[in-house]
Amino acid sequence: MHNLSLELVSHYFCPFVQRAVILLLEKEIPHQLTHIDLMNKPDWFLEISPLGKVPLLKVGSEVLFESSVICEYLDEVTPGALHPQDPLEKAKHRAWIEFASTTLVVMYDFLNAPTKEVFEQKHQELMSKLTWIERNLDTPYFGGKSFSLVDAAYAPMFYYFDALDEIADFGLAKAPKVNNWRQNLRSRPSIQRAFAKDYAQKLLMMLDQRDSHLSGLARHSKTLSK
Repeated sequence: MHNLSLELVSHYFCPFVQRAVILLLEKEIPHQLTHIDLMNKPDWFLEISPLGKVPLLKVGSEVLFESSVICEYLDEVTPGALHPQDPLEKAKHRAWIEFASTTLVVMYDFLNAPTKEVFEQKHQELMSKLTWIERNLDTPYFGGKSFSLVDAAYAPMFYYFDALDEIADFGLAKAPKVNNWRQNLRSRPSIQRAFAKDYAQKLLMMLDQRDSHLSGLARHSKTLSK
């Protein structure tokens, strides 16, 4: 590992940031974590972020953006590759990391759907994504016995599942292989360290503050549980 200082610019709830955090902890890479408010982005951040998004990795005086690029860089400059060595397998893993990104976008739309109709449409899209994952998943990790960058890419999504499970049964964990994978990732030390124990509860609090169909369901479930 080179001696350049690493600073990951982050937002507490961003699942794309959490991918990089997991990798930094998995490979025990020294780093500084800096949280920013995405609703009030600092000028220094806007001056160095081409997309105005997190994560951003400051490598000495250089800057990297996009979570998959950041994770691959961190993996390449440290021993113990978390990508397959075979070019075809590596390409497949990269493709499934991209699929994880599109799944997280659907998840975001599902969480923030303003109406019941949009909510149900996004729920169907999310279930379709999970069906594809179920078909192509090996366990205990995505590619079998070894933890990889694909696992780090999907792990943050399952913490959203934990929050959703507190509201209602949306069928998100019914796929047996996906559910087994979810449990295996949850027990991995690097992932446990990446998320505070009350992370799902804080997600629920954040969702409760939004004017979405899901926030209405969350408030209704609270009322019923009293």
